[in-house]
Amino acid sequence: MKTQARTVIRKRRISKFGKDKRRKHRHWLVTVYYQDGEKFARVYIDREKAHRFAERQKRSPVVKAARVRQIH
Repeated sequence: MKTQARTVIRKRRISKFGKDKRRKHRHWLVTVYYQDGEKFARVYIDREKAHRFAERQKRSPVVKAARVRQIH
């Protein structure tokens, strides 16, 4: 009799951002990396504004990358 091999699929860890009921809004950190190695960061409460700022910065020829991430 053959036994079937089972694959164990682990569930994703749920982030603590969604569980914290004290927060009225989320914070979004926009980090801009420049060609000369400098960094600049700004925090937004509105996700859409953060993404618009990052896209606007990416158009500049001196910007290497711009990232948006959620923070506490």
